[in-house]
Amino acid sequence: MILVTGGTGLVGSHLLYELASSNEKIRAIYRTERKLANVKSVFATYTNNYESLFKTIEWVQADLLDVPALSEAFAGITYVYHCAAFVSFEPDKYQRLRKINIEGTANIVNLCLSNTINKLCYVSSIATLGSPVNNEEISESTNWNPEDDNSVYAITKYGAEMEVWRATQEGLHVVIVNPGVILGAGIWHYGTGSLFKKAHRGFKYYTSGTVALIAVEDVVSIMITLTKSDIINERFVLVAEHWTYKQFLQALSESVNVKPPEKMVSHWLLKLAWKLDWLKTKLTGKRRQLTRHIAISLSTETKYSSHKIKTTLNYKFKPIDKTITTLGGLYLK
Repeated sequence: MILVTGGTGLVGSHLLYELASSNEKIRAIYRTERKLANVKSVFATYTNNYESLFKTIEWVQADLLDVPALSEAFAGITYVYHCAAFVSFEPDKYQRLRKINIEGTANIVNLCLSNTINKLCYVSSIATLGSPVNNEEISESTNWNPEDDNSVYAITKYGAEMEVWRATQEGLHVVIVNPGVILGAGIWHYGTGSLFKKAHRGFKYYTSGTVALIAVEDVVSIMITLTKSDIINERFVLVAEHWTYKQFLQALSESVNVKPPEKMVSHWLLKLAWKLDWLKTKLTGKRRQLTRHIAISLSTETKYSSHKIKTTLNYKFKPIDKTITTLGGLYLK
């Protein structure tokens, strides 16, 4: 039996759809009832038979920090996909990020070890990879530098990876994937799906940096293939294409039949924007929309190499332009 954590997120729900469609025996963890609507929404994107497919999944309500509940979820499990994580770049969320991403992952790997799981597939992020040297492409071998100006999200996802690698020393077979920005359908109110909602309202500006993109279908397909393979204790960067933010926001706008942005935000204006966003949060208590690290990434050109996964699996990624066009059409529906 297969266990999926984070099954109500973008990657998790698409993974569940693929596994359920292949008649796999699945158990999935969820935290709140309302999040289950995400899964049905994703399933409904691809089939009219989404209700019956959804019911084939055995759902268990559990939190990554609730070891007794997690222990029950692990009964009879042979393979684990750990997709659950807390995503935030807000510095004041650091302790919560540590709890969920590091301690939660430690709980998962410890239970994998105690239950003699065949293999764990962990969904990490390109945020955990090191900084480029001499403008070279970042790859699996690029060294992480703890002295760099790393975001709180990157620090905690890197800490989670250390827990996974620690488990390999204790005999657990693992594979780690490090995806870029993942594009997928069905969840439009947050995450990358909300970008189509924002594009529909209209983007006024674009920034000077680049973004590393990949379709969720590619991420899920690679995860399943790696988990079923004999490959163990390896990590893989998953980036299909690199686009400028101008190109990306233009494609998003065109996919929902809206005029694209025509003005570029200068570095000083972007710096002013994140400082004003910080001030707004202090005055109103609302969540940050633009942190310093996000502002830096929006104006930075960074390239990642997916050579390893391409050669290992002889894999060909879905074209990003077609992915965005398709997603825009699905959003409008």
